Amino acid sequence: MFRHQKELQFEVKVDRPDPQLARQIQEVLGGQFGEMTVMMQYLFQGFNCRGEEKYKDMLMDIGTEEIGHVEMLCALISQLLDGASPDDQAKAAKDPATAAILGGMNPQHLIVSGLGGLPTNSNGVPWNGSYIVASGNLLADMRSNLHAETQGRLQVARLYHMTKDEGVRKVFRKMLARDRYHQYQWMAAIDELEQKNGVIVPATFTAKDELEAEPHGLEFWDLSEGNESSQGKWATGSAPDGAGDFVYLDNPAPQGQKPVMEIPDKTLYHDLDAPSGVEKVVKKVADQIKGK
Repeated sequence: MFRHQKELQFEVKVDRPDPQLARQIQEVLGGQFGEMTVMMQYLFQGFNCRGEEKYKDMLMDIGTEEIGHVEMLCALISQLLDGASPDDQAKAAKDPATAAILGGMNPQHLIVSGLGGLPTNSNGVPWNGSYIVASGNLLADMRSNLHAETQGRLQVARLYHMTKDEGVRKVFRKMLARDRYHQYQWMAAIDELEQKNGVIVPATFTAKDELEAEPHGLEFWDLSEGNESSQGKWATGSAPDGAGDFVYLDNPAPQGQKPVMEIPDKTLYHDLDAPSGVEKVVKKVADQIKGK
């Protein structure tokens, strides 16, 4: 179960209202890499975690913390919207000073939420569940979590430099510090899991199971102009799990065939001319499907 505590994790107290900044902060609330995404991602990973109790407990710890971060950002957005009103929008049309303040305001903050945060990004696009990853594979999920925290911290750092409001910056510094720890946390979990099961996911489908395709697991195919990519460890080094050395292929030739597709039945209206003899074959197949 969950139990709500009235106090925020960290203090939220802005210096002055700023409706335009409130809109920008919506990105780290309801955007693809916002707090709503990591909150739902960690909670669903935790809800569905089988065995490995320490990982489940850790996921529930951080997922619950992220609920608090969503609440903090809603409080921050609300304070930045304090004092805004529909009348201000009308005045903005006549007063350049008012227009400068409210010009970038999200109208949904007035019309939809009544000066509150929304589960949307900075352009008003609703948050959706396809942003989250909860695969059931711990290593795959932990890597996804590190990616989410990396992108999320990057966006908060950019927002930090988009305002001079020290109250807002203080909140951002706390978030940046927590996101830094969360990156450490996922790195530690990833390292632990890699030492246990290896670096490739899924660990139980090994290179040997790839049969004749196994050599391709070490090849770098250079398929764009220039050969600068040959200078990286991915092209000349060894696989992290010791499976072998990487092979750099300069201008590799295709190994497959040119795909040839049959002309479909006329009733599909592709409006294509069938080559000689093919139309009869297609009709015969179609008739067989129809039971004629």
